[in-house]
Amino acid sequence: MIFRGPYPDVAIPEVSITDFIFSSTAAFKNKTALIDGPTGRSLTYAEFEDAVRRVAASLATKGFQKGDVFAIFSTNCIEYAIMFHAVAILGGINTTLNPLYTAEEAAFQLMDARAKFLVTAVLCIEKANAAATQANIEELFVFGEAEGATPFASLLESDGKVPRVEINAKEDLVALPYSSGTTGLPKGVMLTHYNLVANMCQMDGLDYFHSDDTLLCVLPLFHIYGLVVVLNMGLHLGATIVIMPRFDLELFLELIQKYRVTLSHIVPPIVLKLAKEPLIDNYDLSSLKMIFSGAAPLGADLSQECMKRIGCGIRQGYGMTETSPVTHSSPADPMKMKHGSVGTAAPNTDVKVVDPATGVELGPNQEGEICVRGPQIMKGYLNNPEANARTIDADNWLHTGDIGYADEDGHFFIVDRVKELIKYKGFQVAPAELEAVLLTHPAIADAAVIPSRDEEAGEVPKAFVVTRHDTTGEEIMSFVAARVAPHKKIREVEFIAQIPKSLSGKILRRVLIEQDRARTKMQIAQ
Repeated sequence: MIFRGPYPDVAIPEVSITDFIFSSTAAFKNKTALIDGPTGRSLTYAEFEDAVRRVAASLATKGFQKGDVFAIFSTNCIEYAIMFHAVAILGGINTTLNPLYTAEEAAFQLMDARAKFLVTAVLCIEKANAAATQANIEELFVFGEAEGATPFASLLESDGKVPRVEINAKEDLVALPYSSGTTGLPKGVMLTHYNLVANMCQMDGLDYFHSDDTLLCVLPLFHIYGLVVVLNMGLHLGATIVIMPRFDLELFLELIQKYRVTLSHIVPPIVLKLAKEPLIDNYDLSSLKMIFSGAAPLGADLSQECMKRIGCGIRQGYGMTETSPVTHSSPADPMKMKHGSVGTAAPNTDVKVVDPATGVELGPNQEGEICVRGPQIMKGYLNNPEANARTIDADNWLHTGDIGYADEDGHFFIVDRVKELIKYKGFQVAPAELEAVLLTHPAIADAAVIPSRDEEAGEVPKAFVVTRHDTTGEEIMSFVAARVAPHKKIREVEFIAQIPKSLSGKILRRVLIEQDRARTKMQIAQ
């Protein structure tokens, strides 16, 4: 059974992403486009476009051409947006790197992507220098000033005359982010101009936000969620975007209050803080009309707790790097939302649910792997035909690796990852489901659940919890047992100081699994 959302299909122009955005913002030339949150420095839409053209002209004189790869290894800043579009307008490809990468991790991506130039933040300059040397980068730029790197400011000194470049929107890449790498080495995700423009048009059809909104961009721009859903979608709609270099709860709250932010895109760990941290009460957050949560599952109870605390709505979305990213969204109308659901399929998007073992298509309320098809689907993984064959089938269905189901109204619920399901005596147990239950416990601040090896059951659910005040493992296990089926009960609890997570908010269960198994091996050896 193929599921479709309630939205009509949208028209998608075959244009470059930068032309698409500049044509959208022609009426907003004097409006503030970007604000650096900590300093208040800002650019209007006219100043932003002028800066993009100046940097593009400078890069062209340095020999940067269509098809070349430019790497951005930086925390969030206004210049990040300028560089992305300067590269795009020349027909270049942006590969975005996590600023927390080590020099070795950065060098791997630079070499795999065959990057020609690299720009970095002063904060990352030592790692960037080492990685650039290893990857034979032709020139290293820096946002600010640092020894051994060309200042980004020097690129703004051009006359802004950009050479004309013909871009085939459906074929030419504009972004090359790397997937999370939870299975094997990270893979370059080839996204075309058409992929990104299509996804923005699809979001237009979802009534995401409007030109009079002020957005807070706290999500990292190296991640597809921050790059497309916040930055580029915000620019396309003529919104004002306040940029944070990294998440800090106090600064996050200060910026909402200072700039009267109306909409913020966040991840479940931040939702958790908004729901529970006492600090929230010290700030005026009344300007917030809506919060978008994505990148990881958000339970219904936590969603409602946060809404009640902050006094604004929460919309969930779903997608992945390989889908540019949005494939699903909860409705704009609060009366049509279903808490805990990621919503219905986006315009122009087909979705089906299949049995992971047999590939048989399933109907409503049957759990299986979610598969999607639409114009936002990546061109493929860079130089990785085996991964392409595993991920996109002959009928152009992208297999997400996520387990979920659609209810009778076509609202989707994400249960967990295929590879992270716990097999307890043959029963499948979803860690995310148990984590949602754990987070309703008054003593628990954060939680993660992993499969722990067990001689009798094969695997049992083990919880790692961060507590607010004293409790016991037995009390927590009893709490969960009262709320789930017997095969889903937590069998072991470990208290830790912090749950490991990626910058996009995903729990790094593999880190906990590796630590748990290493400890077990040591105990056996002793």
